[in-house]
Amino acid sequence: MPFEIKDVDKKFYEERLQDFLPEKILDSHTHIWLDRLVNAGDSAAGKIQAWPLKVAKENSIEDLVAGYKLYFPDKDVTPLFCPGNVTSKSSIENLNEYCSSSAAEYNYPFLTLTNPDWDAAKVEAAIQRDKSIGVKVYLTFAPDYIPVDEIRIFDFLPRRHLEVLNKNGWAALLHIARPGRLGDPLNLAQMLEIEERYPNVKLIIAHVGRAYCPEDVGNAFELLKDTKNMVFDLAANTNTDVFEQLINTVGPKRILFGSDEPISRMRMKRICENGKYINLIAKGAYGDVSNDPHMREVSKEESDTFSFFMYEIIDAFRQAAHRTGLSRVDIEDVFYNNARNLIESVKQS
Repeated sequence: MPFEIKDVDKKFYEERLQDFLPEKILDSHTHIWLDRLVNAGDSAAGKIQAWPLKVAKENSIEDLVAGYKLYFPDKDVTPLFCPGNVTSKSSIENLNEYCSSSAAEYNYPFLTLTNPDWDAAKVEAAIQRDKSIGVKVYLTFAPDYIPVDEIRIFDFLPRRHLEVLNKNGWAALLHIARPGRLGDPLNLAQMLEIEERYPNVKLIIAHVGRAYCPEDVGNAFELLKDTKNMVFDLAANTNTDVFEQLINTVGPKRILFGSDEPISRMRMKRICENGKYINLIAKGAYGDVSNDPHMREVSKEESDTFSFFMYEIIDAFRQAAHRTGLSRVDIEDVFYNNARNLIESVKQS
């Protein structure tokens, strides 16, 4: 088993989540990979936060499936996955091959990891070969000469790739960069450009645009309120206030449940201080985190009360759903129907 279920987890699930969740769940943001497939020789891990790579060295398809049976013993869960540990350009093909074979074996949907250096024909051929529903793009593959804080969306999701996605009606899972996160003016301008110029792209904004604290939002929702196409996943986000703003802006039809598994198996609680998120964790649970501003170790007495990141994400959305008066049908849409409809629309295009 990939992790252990404790009494604190059973209590959390049974008291807060079991009745809230629908019988069928589609987790729209998950990762699988094997450590042996990742070439450390050209790693760009320095461009991203360090803590996610401390949670799991690898996550096989078997571990992903087993994990859902532990988290949600009475639910039917389908993942939409893509490669994880996306730090090495030379590993992309091997990681995609593993995802493609796993998707075929389990009849699960997945996204092809792409390299922004590829020409349009290679992107199209890769998606068709893999039988995936679109692409996962990541900022680690932006050109090395661009400072991390200045990476733009089109630096790792080039327009020539968007043209291919638009032509075929494929999906793109986008983790935006830049310190301003969702509220960054350039991020918003390029998100809106994709919405306008490439209307057939099923654009999924991961992590609610990395708005993990209310200060990350800025005027984003005011600018995004008139959009029609882009959708937002909840992955690795536990902020009820942000979720409430999201619901009020785009409505429940354009929100997808996502976890970012396997990092969602962390035992933690997240807080915001001075506009920055901090993961509270048990001492020694994830190695040396002394230099990571997003990680803070707490006492054993406090950490013994922690359950999974997975549950914290769902519970935060549960509270936002209650505040905004979402119906049972709305909840089913967010946790299953919206993602299923997106996947089916890709298959039919």
